[in-house]
Amino acid sequence: MADGKKIGAGTAVITSILAAIFAVEGGYVNDPRDPGGETNMGITKTVAREHGYTGPMRDLPKATAADIYTRTYIDAPGYRPMVEIEPVVAEELVDTAVNMGQSRPSRWFQQSINDLCGDKLAVDGKVGPATIAAYIVCQGKLGRVPLCKGMLARLDAKQKAEYDRLVRVNPALKVYYKGWTRNRIGNASPKKCGSDVL
Repeated sequence: MADGKKIGAGTAVITSILAAIFAVEGGYVNDPRDPGGETNMGITKTVAREHGYTGPMRDLPKATAADIYTRTYIDAPGYRPMVEIEPVVAEELVDTAVNMGQSRPSRWFQQSINDLCGDKLAVDGKVGPATIAAYIVCQGKLGRVPLCKGMLARLDAKQKAEYDRLVRVNPALKVYYKGWTRNRIGNASPKKCGSDVL
């Protein structure tokens, strides 16, 4: 029974995470200035093709986009356990992975565990059992809510620094900067820390 509740709660959290991503990403876009190219609901044509979708990007079904997001940005980088451990941290990790790829938020997550708890996790961008176990141990040391708030603050700071770097390296990206910082920094609210739902 408890397992059923957990599975249901995890599914509801994933549904909430995906709804937030769809809201930020919007619909079909084919902006020649965007290095991601043709996209729909934030799914690039390249990623859609990698997952077997062969139709026009304008017609990408929402269910297909949700499946791609779940497989590519929740399961593949190892974030699914965080959906149940701390949903709002999972939300931040998934949203950042969608925007910047899985490697950056995964490394930032590991670095932040090390910084907050004095751990010596390998910062390899692979969120596996050791990373998840270290987060749980860190919860025991700092408390669930303080760790969550500290983690969100660090992840946002690292993401903002990366946006700043990207614009310095490629000034053409400045057109996206305001949207990135408005929609992606602080979007996972620390007020949700300690809650099992989003």
